[in-house]
Amino acid sequence: MVVSCKRAAGCLGQIILPMLLACSVSAQRATVYTLSNLVDSANRHLPLLLEKQALVQSAQAGIKEAKDVFLPQVNAVEELSAGSANDVEGPFLTIPGIIHPIGGGINATSNYQAVTGNMASLYGQYELVNFGLRGAQVANAKAFVGVTQADLEKERYQVKWDIARIYFAIQKNRNQLAVDSEDMRRYQSMYEVSRALTGSGVNPGVDSSLARAGLSRTRINYNEAVGSLCRLQLELAYLTGIQGPEIPVDTSFGGAEALVEAADLGAGAGLAGDSAAALNNPLADYFAKQKLQYNAEQELARKSYLPKIILAGGGWARGSSIQYDNDYKSPAQGLGYQRLNYLGGIGITYDLFNGVHKRDRVAVLNGQVAAADYALQQQELSLNNQALQADESIRTARANLVELPIQLRAANAAYNQKLAQYKAGVINLVDLANASFELFSAQSDYITTLNEWYTASLDKAAAAGRLDQFIQTVK
Repeated sequence: MVVSCKRAAGCLGQIILPMLLACSVSAQRATVYTLSNLVDSANRHLPLLLEKQALVQSAQAGIKEAKDVFLPQVNAVEELSAGSANDVEGPFLTIPGIIHPIGGGINATSNYQAVTGNMASLYGQYELVNFGLRGAQVANAKAFVGVTQADLEKERYQVKWDIARIYFAIQKNRNQLAVDSEDMRRYQSMYEVSRALTGSGVNPGVDSSLARAGLSRTRINYNEAVGSLCRLQLELAYLTGIQGPEIPVDTSFGGAEALVEAADLGAGAGLAGDSAAALNNPLADYFAKQKLQYNAEQELARKSYLPKIILAGGGWARGSSIQYDNDYKSPAQGLGYQRLNYLGGIGITYDLFNGVHKRDRVAVLNGQVAAADYALQQQELSLNNQALQADESIRTARANLVELPIQLRAANAAYNQKLAQYKAGVINLVDLANASFELFSAQSDYITTLNEWYTASLDKAAAAGRLDQFIQTVK
């Protein structure tokens, strides 16, 4: 079967290449882009991929941020203040707002004489033990990097797939354009012959009218093929950033045998018994990485609500214009440091409702983990189905590629015979037009079937996670 496909590809090359000669001469003046070149250009140009790259870089920076969060906290303060100092003994809640002095009043009545004060302090604290919170937070940051990187690779993979599909579609449309051009030339010849025979009285005048109608139809088909090709080239320009709709694409048939081998490699592996994720398919790997991130968030949630043991220490110096014996000095007397204190200790902090908070948060994440697992299963199922569908399309296309060369040679021979008979006046124009249509249909069917084989082989390789390997075989 492989030999038959190789022979079929070669047969198509013999038929189509002469028709593409004029196009190839003009294409030689411009840069010819291989499929790999187009993919590389998309990676450098497409804003969607550049956006994903920026998100990966941001996520990578988040790992260092997660580590630096747990550095010791050290605050240095220098404060110069002026105001009254009237208060009474008694407790108060530390509600945000004005900070009251912690000492009691020193006068029986209010004294609104301004006093000055000066204070400097240094305070530091460090989470001596956080029961794995730091490791969990760093692991979560790394898991997020994995998700963003997998998302980038998924988008790249999809763009490669889209470009390859457009690439083969352009090849098909260019080949079809050559077939339409040949069909138009046949009808032009038929029209000229019918006019000559009609003018000589050999054939009735209706023949030239039928030939003229057929010629118009072929011109319409040709115009439609040109428009379709231009739209495909514009779509390829959108993805790759190569300016101008006339993008030269290599339409040679030399890579057909390599594509057969690549298709056989993908078909031989079979996805029915293998997980798509196990084959490192980026389309499935993204969901696997997403599941890992949710697992990391679960662990982070469990660690976040554990107690924390804090090591803290500090010192402060203070001055005041009020002396210890209730003597209000001049404001300048409060600008110097008069007392020095220090303090150090170890404390433990724990919110008694953390158990409730942890349970609620873990319940949320459990649902996300389950959803990510189902998403992974669905993607694997979809890829496996894609591979099976591609296998069936490849088998059908190969079977047709065995028969189509026979049909093509027979249709070509029949047309040549009918043309000779028409020139000799043995048959009418309808018989010749039917033979021409059979030849046109055989050529179009051949191009369509070969494109279906290319596309199915591409889909098979993409579903199996071998898209890059397949693209490298397309020269």
